Amino acid sequence: MALTTYTQEIGEEDVERLRGILERDGFELLEKAHAYYGARKGKLSITVYKKGPKVLIQGKETEDFVKFTLEPEILGEARLGYEEIHNPEMFEPHFGIDESGKGDYFGPLVIAGAYTDGVGTRALMEAGVMDSKRVSSSERIRGLAGAIRRTQGVVESVVLIGPERYNDLYEGFSNLNELLAWGHATVIEELSKRVPDCPRALSDQFANPRVLQRALGQKGVDLELQQRTKGESDVAVAAASILAREAFVNWIERAGDQWGVALALGAGPPVLEAGRDFLDRHGEEDLRKVAKLHFKTTNQLTDGRIE
Repeated sequence: MALTTYTQEIGEEDVERLRGILERDGFELLEKAHAYYGARKGKLSITVYKKGPKVLIQGKETEDFVKFTLEPEILGEARLGYEEIHNPEMFEPHFGIDESGKGDYFGPLVIAGAYTDGVGTRALMEAGVMDSKRVSSSERIRGLAGAIRRTQGVVESVVLIGPERYNDLYEGFSNLNELLAWGHATVIEELSKRVPDCPRALSDQFANPRVLQRALGQKGVDLELQQRTKGESDVAVAAASILAREAFVNWIERAGDQWGVALALGAGPPVLEAGRDFLDRHGEEDLRKVAKLHFKTTNQLTDGRIE
């Protein structure tokens, strides 16, 4: 499968150098939010984000641009196709763990995990598996999730904590990170039962590493636990993020149909509007069935009547 998206961090000194290369090669320069600039030529789109900085390349000509422009003129080395040299750990047997819904007022918290080895990792890369935050279409999320489940040798586990159960659990934990750690440890425990000889788990870091390490120890799971920010750069973690997001968006769509309210994502103004609509239709008692009540959004919607 041809590469149609690629992300790479670049140096601060490379930002303007790349702009000059794009202008030289006839790209149309564009303004984009949170970015130094965007560029477009034909069906190829390039965005240079301020955070990183990093470059996101999208379109049918992605692979050619990476191999013949980005690598020789900016990176100074060939990386595409050499992932096993630059990141050999990603191709070793391990679990990847990630979550979805943590920052969404409506909907569940979903933690997912995926086991991959060298063969599975290569197959997932060829299928286009990437961090779910880089995929805006629900249908694309579902397509990638299907590809993950069809990949031979990949083992997955998904724990969905619906809002009612989430609210009950949250009251029993000292904070959200403790609840997240319990969910991550539960997924790792399930995967360890199914692949008992897997030596390592990699989780996207969400708190002090001791929090998850302690939760895993309480379940008696003994394996090497790694935690790092931007963990989704690992294909197993990216696969987990896709599986978690699929379960989340499916729940949101089903619940919207069930309650007759379009449940907005995130925690901003559209969520307040959806919350008011829900309360008008169903009242405060049912809010705990669709929302995470500890968010300050609950106080805004109910003037403090629900805690």
